[in-house]
Amino acid sequence: MGNKHQHGKGLAEQGLIVSHFGVAVEVLFETGERRMVKVKRNSGHVVGDGVTVLGEVLHRLPRRTELSRRDARGGIHLVAANLDVLGVVLAPGTPSGFLDRAIVAARTAGLAPFVVLNKCDLPEALELGRVIGSVYDGILPLFPLSAVTGAGIEPLRDFLSQGHRGAFVGTTGVGKSSLMNALCPELNLKVGALSDYNWTGRHTTTVSSLHALPGGGELVDTPGFRDFGLVDITVQELAAWFPGFESLQDHRCRFNDCRHRQEPGCAVRDEVTSGGISEERYQTYLVLLGEVEALEEEALRRNWKK
Repeated sequence: MGNKHQHGKGLAEQGLIVSHFGVAVEVLFETGERRMVKVKRNSGHVVGDGVTVLGEVLHRLPRRTELSRRDARGGIHLVAANLDVLGVVLAPGTPSGFLDRAIVAARTAGLAPFVVLNKCDLPEALELGRVIGSVYDGILPLFPLSAVTGAGIEPLRDFLSQGHRGAFVGTTGVGKSSLMNALCPELNLKVGALSDYNWTGRHTTTVSSLHALPGGGELVDTPGFRDFGLVDITVQELAAWFPGFESLQDHRCRFNDCRHRQEPGCAVRDEVTSGGISEERYQTYLVLLGEVEALEEEALRRNWKK
């Protein structure tokens, strides 16, 4: 694919947004050149977007996937585009249910989730690793490691080097920053300053960026997203993508909106009865279902009061 093509008057160059500074984006062109392009503050462009640029006019290409988060008011904020994997980072102390929520959210967004069990140099991580392995091994890739010591980091590097573009999510304190620094040494380097450009808003400090890994693969680093966590999911998403329900690919519930609780013709309950789905996984699902339903009802009440 060529790096230039006709686009109105002149030649438009094709590239990839690799950094977002709020009022400008850095585009990596197919020639290897990097250039800053001004954008409106709420332009909707995100790191990972494929674009064409003609002069100072930037045009976004269609997206394959979108990674979003919801804020406390229910607003949806796009974080990155065209990712294919999402790493859920765990460590001792990670709240119960976070992993299942994150897996469901990743699958809903069209991303393949994988699990990073960090801080494996700590004794308490051994028991967490045993539990996580007993439940999720065979369902999705698992990477026990220590970002601080470097132990176990190579299998994760090898996985990402298979052409994957991903990001990490996790609760505060699980070591996402240390993990990013271990995989992307250049993160410690100074990012190009906007003070070199005479643009309004150059005081913007939050920079989303995409980093090419030395051995292959790419990771998106979005500071404002690191400590948010990807945990807000709907009842329908939970019912469709809960980890442990993979055997349902060949079976369907009678009703499309089945919540897998008491509905007739429920394929999940049939699988639990036949042993295709473990009773433990089903009970975990029911607990999480109750939590998600309560959150949805609370959101509806907030909207009614407006």
